[in-house]
Amino acid sequence: MTGLVTVLGSGAMTNTINGILDSDVMFVIGSNTTETHPIIGLRMLEAVKKGSKLIVADPRRIKLCDSSEFWMQQHPGTDGPLINALCHVILRDGLEDKKYIEERAENFDAFRESITDCTPEWAEKITGVPAKVIEDVAHTFAKAERAGIYYTMGITQHTSGTDNVCCLANLAIITGNLGKTGAGLNPLRGQNNVQGASDMGCNPIFFPGY
Repeated sequence: MTGLVTVLGSGAMTNTINGILDSDVMFVIGSNTTETHPIIGLRMLEAVKKGSKLIVADPRRIKLCDSSEFWMQQHPGTDGPLINALCHVILRDGLEDKKYIEERAENFDAFRESITDCTPEWAEKITGVPAKVIEDVAHTFAKAERAGIYYTMGITQHTSGTDNVCCLANLAIITGNLGKTGAGLNPLRGQNNVQGASDMGCNPIFFPGY
């Protein structure tokens, strides 16, 4: 698969946890956030109360689904096709951030070509998520001023884990959601104690709070 970017380093969040409150849209995939990262989960629920829209992609019904605008219940292991279909719709409908792509993306034409056949109808057959829902989610995410992506081992612990992360990075880039508050690509650690250690500055490349 041709991608726009290489994988971010493990656990390298591009945004702060408190920035969640500034999000217009939060896309949670492969993460049961309220159980594994309860403080971050609370921030997400607080953001929803402030008007942020929550999108959840998870085969299971997790607590966040109760507060979500969309719950995409994809078949296990089909995250890549689902994300590529979101990207397909965004490019098909001209919702990408053209200026951001021109200034900051590489290999965009190759990426566009690589997802030409990743239609919502194609993805529905693989993922089980209705094509109309995929289109609605793509529009909601792309039209947000600040959209953040949050994921954990439900995305990475697959034979296709690296490709899954690249797909999410591509989604963030084509919508211009890297480098702004309340947006970004935010991998969460596998356990909350590891997350907390990094939040407090034990990761040598960040100060506390990133």
